[in-house]
Amino acid sequence: MSKVRVHNLAVSLDGFATGDGQSLEAPFGHAGGRLMEWFFPTRTFQSMTGKDGGSEGVDNAFASAWGPGIGAEIMGRNKFGPQRGPWQDEEWTGWWGDDPPFHTPVFVLTHHPRPTLAMEGGNTFHFVDAGPAEALALAREAAGGLDVRIGGGPSTVRQFLAADLVDHLHVVVVPIILGRGVRLWDGLESLEDRFTVESVTSPSGVTHLTFTRR
Repeated sequence: MSKVRVHNLAVSLDGFATGDGQSLEAPFGHAGGRLMEWFFPTRTFQSMTGKDGGSEGVDNAFASAWGPGIGAEIMGRNKFGPQRGPWQDEEWTGWWGDDPPFHTPVFVLTHHPRPTLAMEGGNTFHFVDAGPAEALALAREAAGGLDVRIGGGPSTVRQFLAADLVDHLHVVVVPIILGRGVRLWDGLESLEDRFTVESVTSPSGVTHLTFTRR
């Protein structure tokens, strides 16, 4: 059976994985880029944006695990874009330009399905009104035996954790206080009982936590 994986999910010290007030100009709301400052210098991020170079080391070692072995992604609607409710603009194709970094089928969870969107690089976005188990069945079929990544945001990851569908969870604890936004851990008391938990600190100041299903 393929695995269900979460990678590079950054949270503040007070548990928020995105800030308040998401907009077109601010994908992470008032958090800005602070949750991902550890990620931007890495070779992995530089490669994703078509650039050479970038840092190696601890942060890149974790960041680079994001891609290998993945055959499909599931994401929440608010990772795809800032719109709420019925789609007002179906010309919106996500934050990532003409060639998004996924290069797999992507299943976007929404109560307002829209036509499938095919883009460059093997990126095909399917907009589905489905719960975690149903969405995972669709993604596994599309993944062709490879693993499925739950790409976020925090509400989507929390739903899959609550349904006990996640095999590997990588969380990056960033030493900032956000105070408001969307929290990851609410309703997941004793989650650690299902997993073997390891931590690695980085010179950048973040702590990488990995939860591996027992």
